Parts: sequence; C-alpha cells; structure tokens
Amino acid sequence: VAARERAPLRTSADLRAVIREAGVGRGRRHDPATRVFQALRIAVNDELAALREGLSGIIDALHPGGHVVVISYHSAEDRIVNKLHSLRSLKKSRPEVTLAVTGCWVDSEPEQLRESFPQVDHFFRPGERPQWVAPVDWEDAPAGKPSPCAFVPIIRGCDNSCSYCIVPYRRGRERSRPLSEIVCEVGERVRRGTREVTLLGQNVDSYGHDLPGRPDLADLLGQLNLIDGLARIRFLTNHPKDMSPRLITAISAFEKVCNQLSLPVQSGNDDILRMMRRGYTAADYRRLVIEIRSAVPDIALSTDLIVGFPTETAAQFQDSYDLLAEMRFDTVHVAAYSPRPETLAARDFSDDVPMTEKKRRLAEVERLQEKIATEIGADFVGTKVEVLIEGDKGGRWYGRTRTDRLVFFDSEESCQGRLMDVWIEQAGAWSLQGTAETGRREAIQGGVSA
Repeated sequence: VAARERAPLRTSADLRAVIREAGVGRGRRHDPATRVFQALRIAVNDELAALREGLSGIIDALHPGGHVVVISYHSAEDRIVNKLHSLRSLKKSRPEVTLAVTGCWVDSEPEQLRESFPQVDHFFRPGERPQWVAPVDWEDAPAGKPSPCAFVPIIRGCDNSCSYCIVPYRRGRERSRPLSEIVCEVGERVRRGTREVTLLGQNVDSYGHDLPGRPDLADLLGQLNLIDGLARIRFLTNHPKDMSPRLITAISAFEKVCNQLSLPVQSGNDDILRMMRRGYTAADYRRLVIEIRSAVPDIALSTDLIVGFPTETAAQFQDSYDLLAEMRFDTVHVAAYSPRPETLAARDFSDDVPMTEKKRRLAEVERLQEKIATEIGADFVGTKVEVLIEGDKGGRWYGRTRTDRLVFFDSEESCQGRLMDVWIEQAGAWSLQGTAETGRREAIQGGVSA
C-alpha cells in the first residue's frame, strides 16, 4: 500500500505505518498489516510469488509511480470476506491507496465481486499478470537488496480432483517451469543476497512430469543444492499420494534441503478421505510418515486438517483427532469446512455439520496442537540452533530454524540475512527465545549467568 503522492514504500515497516495510520484494527492478532504480510508470505499465486522479495520486490515490478497492495487469498471464504470488510475504513480515509486482490477465491467473472467490495480496485485470477505488473528479467533485475528468503514457483495448476478444492477450476492443469529456468532464477536471487528459497506449487511432488525428459523434484533439488551461496531449500505443498521414495532420499541426502516438510492429511477417517477424493487411506498416510521419519529422524512435519466435512460424525472426527495425537506434528493448520461454489463437494454433498459443532471440533484440535507444540518446543531449551535472520520486530531480531521454528533474540549488531547460532533459553508453543552465541559468550565472560 502507498499513497501515490507520497514517497514509495520500501520496507514492511512502511506498509504497516500506512495501514495503521488509517486506524484499521487494533492488536497484533487483528492488525491488517500483520494479516497482509501473512498472506504475502504464503502466497502461491504464480508470477506474484516470484516477484515477492519482501515488499520491495512487488513495488519494483510496478509501473513508475504506482504503489499497490496485492493480497493473495487462499483461505476459507468467510475469512476472506471479513478481511476485505476490515479494509473499508482504510479505503475511506485514504482513497488514493490502490487495493488489488487475487487468489483462488477470485472468479473468472469479477463484476459481482466489484459490486460487493467497492473498496477493492482490482480483482484478478491467479496466473494472470495485471497490466501494472511488468515481467521480470532475472538477468536485468533491479539491484536492490532482496529479502534473505525468497519464494519461487516451480509448477502451476493441479491435476488432482479433491472434492472440496477450487484450484483445478481456477488454475487449470499442471504446468511445470523448465528446470534450467528455475536454476537460473535461484542463482540470480542468490547473487543478489537471497540465502533461502521456498519452491512453490499446489502439488510440488508432480513437478516435471510434463517436461521433456521428465525431471522430478529430486532432480531439481540436486541442481539447486549445487548453487554456491544458497544455504537453505524448502518446498511446499506436498500430496501424500504423490510423494516418492526418491524424494524422501533427496531430503535426507542434500544438505541444503531443510528437515521440514508440509504433508496435508485433511482427515484421519477413510470414509471422509474417500469423499474428499484424496487417493490414500489413513493407514497409507501413517506408513508414509514412518518412512519419512525413518529416513530423516529430526524432520519437522506440518499438516492441514479440515473439520466438519459433510457427513463427518463425532466418531469420524475422533479418528482425525487420534491421528494428530499419534503423529505429533510440529504444526497443524486446521480449518472448518465451508463449501466452495463449483466444487464437487458443494455440488454433491450437503453442508450438514452445524457451524457450532465445526467450531467445537476446531477448538478441540487447536487445544491439542498447542499442547503438543509446547512440549516439542520445550525440547529446544538448552540447545543451540542455526537461525537465518529475516528481520527485526519490536526491537528484537527474528528468524527461523531449519525446522521452521520462529526464534527471537536481542543483538545490537545488524543481523539480517545472517546465519547465526542461537542458544534457546525459553520456549512456547509457537516461538523460541534465546541468545545469539556471541552474546552468550560475552555474558558469560562478564560474569553474568546466560
């Protein structure tokens, strides 16, 4: 977001200041600035994700003088609507601000959306390039310093047909980017300062099946692992039915591939999984997790779960709950089912689980996961972890471990983009607190207990 007559925004702090100036929302959990950046951080919308290098990457791609907020939404429809309503007062107080929305929620016919949300200037479908976004030539890319972490799309579209999902209808069939093109882009990003890349796709495990020679994700990881200066590689999202033993071996073999994996289960009940058209059983999923953990013992696993899918009984929900308790994931993203127009589930099944029951099940999962995440976090206390520093927040530096744990620590030095060892002293469910190793040594040498 930026006022057209004001100085261009170059940092996340600039964006937060503009939104807060409008007086929209209070508190961290309901802060629109926080929500906007969460949306940008997990964006998977093709070219826009490739342009994201903090806020500056998007702004650099805009036509001169045009400053826009691009919000990518892939969450439940009621949450999207609430977020857009929350920005009405921003548009009212700052009419010169331009707001653009993309994501699977955006229809091919956006006129109705424009009538419902007049505060939004532009709606555009994933994969479409708005006229105010210029193509990126990585050989001639702007020389500005990027974020240490970059998102790189490797495959677009989806050939699966999960009954609840709108993605195949919005994004079409799977289309892989050439391996050499991805390697070139990542190499250029690293040359400009990127230390970590996250490879993106609705189903990254399908990468390469449509390319000459049929390279796969393991081949791509092997090539990226050779790039000097690149410290870390992540990828998402995986599909349990498509994850191969070869990919699991690659995760174990390539030192730059992080020991962290997103593996959505969606349900722990076979009947619900069949209705979802996921292509595996709960037993299949358990076997896959055992295989992954056997090959990579210290891997951190995250998963996605839908509660309240049509016809889901209390006993069927209990199957999902029991699977979560057994698998003990590091992170669980849980959502209450809501029908998406045009999907098989919306057409063929009645949304018959009451919202009150969906919310109860969701809260039950959240309580379980908070307990598990707290226990996993406690195991970090007293250990040293490698952290890639992404920036500072509230006067403290923050970054993530190779297992994607958020870490905060204090330092008077400029730490952004550095890989640092941090001793963990406190742990919560969602983050760790510690002291950078140099700071800890100085404290000990000064006679202070660290």
